[in-house]
Amino acid sequence: MDAKARNCLLQHREALEKDIKTSYIMDHMISDGFLTILEEEKVRNEPTQQQRAAMLIKMILKKDNGSYISFYNALLHEGYKDLAALLHDGIPVVSSSSGKDSVSGITSYVRTVLCEGGVPQRPVVFVARKKLVNAIQQKLSKLNGEPGWVTIYGMAGCGKSVLAAEAVRDHSLLKRCFPGGVHWVSVGKQDKSGLLMKLQNLCTRLDQDESFSQRLPLNIEEAKDRLRILLLRKHPSSLLILDDIWDPWVLKAFDNQCQILLTTRDKSVTDSVMGSPLVVSLIGALLRDFPNRWEYYLRQLQNKQFKRIRKSSSYDYEALDEAMSISVEMLREDIKNYYTDLSILPKDVKVPTKVLCILWDMETEEVEDILQEFVNKSLLFCDRNGKSFRYYLHDLQVDFLTEKNCSQLQDLHKKIITQFQRYYQLPSLLPDQEDCMYWYNFLAYHMASAKMHKELCALMFSLDWIKAKTELVGPAHLIHEFVEYRHILDEKDCAVSENFQEFLSLNGHLLGRQPFPNIVQLGLCEPETSEVYQQAKLQAKQEVDNGTLYLEWTNKKTIMNLSRLVVRPHTDAVYHACFSEDGQRIASCGADKTLQVFKAETGEKLLEIKAHEDEVLCCAFSTDDRFIATCSVDKKVKIWNSMTGELVHNYDEHSEQVNCCHFTNSSHHFLLATGSSDCVLKLWDLNQKPCRNTLFGHINSVNHCRFSPDDKLLASCSADGTLKLWDVTSANERKSINVKQFFLNSEDPQEDMEVIVKCCSWSADGARIMVAAKNKIFLFDIHTNDLLGEIHMGHHSTIQYCDFSPQNHLAVVALSQYCVELWNIDSCSKVADCRGHLSWVHGVMFSPDGSSFLTSSDDQTIRLWETKKVCKNSAIMLKQEVDVVFQENEVMVLAVDHIKRLQLINGKTGQIDYLTEAQVSCCCLSPHLQYIAFGDENGAIEILEPVNNRIFQSRIRHKKTVRHIQFTADEKTLISSSDDSAIQVWNWQLEEYDVLQAHQETVKDFRLLKNSRLLSWSFDGTVKVWNIITGKVEKDFVCHQGTVLSCDISHDATKFSSTSADKTAKIWSFDLLSPLHELRGHNGCVRCSAFSVDSTLLATGDDNGEIRIWNVSNGELLHLCAPLSEEGAATHGGWVTDLCFSPDGKMLISAGGYLKWWNVVTGQSLQTFYTNGTNLKKIHVSPDFKTYVTVDNLGILYILQTLE
Repeated sequence: MDAKARNCLLQHREALEKDIKTSYIMDHMISDGFLTILEEEKVRNEPTQQQRAAMLIKMILKKDNGSYISFYNALLHEGYKDLAALLHDGIPVVSSSSGKDSVSGITSYVRTVLCEGGVPQRPVVFVARKKLVNAIQQKLSKLNGEPGWVTIYGMAGCGKSVLAAEAVRDHSLLKRCFPGGVHWVSVGKQDKSGLLMKLQNLCTRLDQDESFSQRLPLNIEEAKDRLRILLLRKHPSSLLILDDIWDPWVLKAFDNQCQILLTTRDKSVTDSVMGSPLVVSLIGALLRDFPNRWEYYLRQLQNKQFKRIRKSSSYDYEALDEAMSISVEMLREDIKNYYTDLSILPKDVKVPTKVLCILWDMETEEVEDILQEFVNKSLLFCDRNGKSFRYYLHDLQVDFLTEKNCSQLQDLHKKIITQFQRYYQLPSLLPDQEDCMYWYNFLAYHMASAKMHKELCALMFSLDWIKAKTELVGPAHLIHEFVEYRHILDEKDCAVSENFQEFLSLNGHLLGRQPFPNIVQLGLCEPETSEVYQQAKLQAKQEVDNGTLYLEWTNKKTIMNLSRLVVRPHTDAVYHACFSEDGQRIASCGADKTLQVFKAETGEKLLEIKAHEDEVLCCAFSTDDRFIATCSVDKKVKIWNSMTGELVHNYDEHSEQVNCCHFTNSSHHFLLATGSSDCVLKLWDLNQKPCRNTLFGHINSVNHCRFSPDDKLLASCSADGTLKLWDVTSANERKSINVKQFFLNSEDPQEDMEVIVKCCSWSADGARIMVAAKNKIFLFDIHTNDLLGEIHMGHHSTIQYCDFSPQNHLAVVALSQYCVELWNIDSCSKVADCRGHLSWVHGVMFSPDGSSFLTSSDDQTIRLWETKKVCKNSAIMLKQEVDVVFQENEVMVLAVDHIKRLQLINGKTGQIDYLTEAQVSCCCLSPHLQYIAFGDENGAIEILEPVNNRIFQSRIRHKKTVRHIQFTADEKTLISSSDDSAIQVWNWQLEEYDVLQAHQETVKDFRLLKNSRLLSWSFDGTVKVWNIITGKVEKDFVCHQGTVLSCDISHDATKFSSTSADKTAKIWSFDLLSPLHELRGHNGCVRCSAFSVDSTLLATGDDNGEIRIWNVSNGELLHLCAPLSEEGAATHGGWVTDLCFSPDGKMLISAGGYLKWWNVVTGQSLQTFYTNGTNLKKIHVSPDFKTYVTVDNLGILYILQTLE
């Protein structure tokens, strides 16, 4: 050895002896040929780890330069980069011909790349196959940096994985073709949740500095996108190796225009029994210890003296069983039981050393020594990524062990749970712990397998566990476990199981948000009888003592959650969703260009398909559920295998976007109908490529089509205002109904009126057809064309979709106001409202048995509703214009409901007094609750005295709808404004009127000041101060170029603020006509503002969800409160519409898509309350800042109380 190398080794000898683990270092040096088996044994005989390291270094010092280089490379590969760096300067220069590494192509660069990429090491007993390796390398070279696939086929145990790893163990190949590195993923047989875990782990490995995202992807589609970005930006020109692919659908998750090498089984390849490299590897490992026993082992195999293990799996390799049996029998007696313990390892999972340390109650070094014995015998495999060692079994070995030890499995699973409980108290697991992910993913599996039902229920019914697991990996895997172990959980307590599953199902779309929502606050919104609520209440009380803010929804008893399941499978608007014929699956499509298939019961994803090049508008299951049809803006119609996601047919005969598709109802002979904006329908026979028939007759876009129950007729709806019925056999038009004529007013005919017939649906007997157009539903007799019934939905509603129940006379209708309604078609009466979506609802559909129906929306969600539950619902929905008075310990809410009743609600007791019915547009309470005032859509104003039921009517009406109304402090005068530009002052006791007329456009709102003054602001950009006694303008402020959206008055009454659509806010003094400060920085309309109680701070909120806190005295920005969305943009679930400071100025509440509480000092969020709906207009806050009242766009009233 060179003197320089020797001196370097001696210099750092102490550090090396202290840190290195010799067993793995020696494996490398033996593989390189610089250490013998006898030398390895001599090192192993040393009693301590440090002494073993000292002995190894002593041996290396006596060897040549090659041993120094081998030792250096081994340190690099095993993750001792800091120690390798110490030896770097001493590396001797050797010629390529004499360097072992150079000859084999395995340089330190190769070792580092493969180590970082998780590529498995060579087995201790290695079967070389140079010809095959060379063939694979040639194929990889031909990728030439372009996206593509190289596939290695072969039977189980034939060594595909070893070949794949060996192919990339080449310096030249990596430098030339894959400078971005190599990334190995052991896939195996996976379901959706298992694949998601694999993708999450890969994304974590590729983004270790978390520069792209600080959270794991929550579904396969998101993971696929994340992987694509990571491979494109952080790891370009890299190779992704997918080991052991079982199912074609798995590949879709990795189809990211990258370079991929995959291994997979091909059952058409026959098994050469004694030629299986896994068998040879096992026997070779035995021969290593006993080189003279070849004839004995061969005889054992040939005579099959070891009992054949009959397995239930698809593997059937007798030689492997025999080889496994021999290898296990030859283990030392003191470690045989440890190998038996490995029977409980899940397939295709690399288990951290720490898990086995807990299982065996041993130190890491002790465990690794035992496991190395198994690795040396090829009974176990090790993935060494840096200093972290993970162990796994081949699928065949797992099958062998589970069958051989089937009678012990329950006890073995129980053992690992018992040991886990000794080490950990849930939820004390930390994300940075080596074994954390293993326990979160498989703890429930081990408990169920151990039949520890009590412990499993305690785990799954723990809000702490749900919080910890969903925060780490999202809700999908947890929902999967509730379904997987439902039979166990229901035995314990069916109601509690339903509580938790419903909580996860209905909040899954929230639990995927970032930042992660407070799960305790979500739990407090559950019914008080729910176990989820009770656990949340207990935790909240404990945390409140430590200063955490929690809100109790005091009136939630009146709210019934009608959705059974809420899922968010898409990343954009959902245009259509439909049930399979057996009702077990749901297919959906939308603006993100994908087709999604998931379980109707749990929402668990089954398929994700990038279906089209543009938005997918409709999808449909075939009657036998084998196929799904999709149609798109890209003008194409596609047929997919509903189980595998394989494309079966691709039709492109339409010349415009294809709007609808529907299969015939009979499974004897499939026909598919499609309708397009090219004005034609087409019938497709799945047994032939070109379309069977083209149906001409419409003169505008075909929006919808449906086969009759007997498949004899096809109904179509068009933007030309007609419904047409076609004979399916002849493809001739049978009838045409001019729906447009039912909208023409005979007194004022409008022939140019556009009437778009949106959709149609057949009754179960096929005798009637329901048709939707504009704001009306029509029911026609198909034999006579007679109009049997007509339902008018109101002037402000447009019907988006409708569907007939297959079992009764119900119809479900989607309307433009985000709501869905159920109607009795026979009586033309509304049965129920279903509110829950936060945006337009595009589609509705009943299940085949009519017991449930689904709705799909622009808000990216699909909701599943139980028909009976919805029909029984009698919830009252309120308009958002409410008034609230906080008086001592009472909260009184004045509101108008959806059936136009004015009601007074006692927020503490829940008592409701119904006062009157009118076209109420706004209302208010007098300060002492003596009087109630309301304005209507016709401009009229009335005052009601509840005590004696007297009514006072204003003689002077506004010209347009009354928008705002307020009593003066003495309750003698009522101020009102409307959509006209006037403000009316009505002294209703003296019957005196004054009209304040100076604004040029609609008055946005007003506020009462002291000394009979009033502040008003308008769309004309001005703010005016009025004397309501004289009716004169005292001050006129020209504030903004655009609309003044809001004003607030400082509590010392010296200043006011104005905000505008021009993206600015201003602070004004009542004494000056020019602003004190102009506040710039918002990127959206500044919609609201609020002064703190001491008038030193001003908060402003904009349409991007951003809140800014300013210093009033100098206009300086103090804090920016902007919750980040998943895309990194500021959001508040929508516009920030209202703000209010706490009396001490330390806290701020904001309203928008939901409610948020902020720490004014730090600008950090303190709590978020997610309402069922969105678009909150105003938040009413009690003087003590402990009670909050608002109404969402679903008409749900929230009375929230700070938990104490």
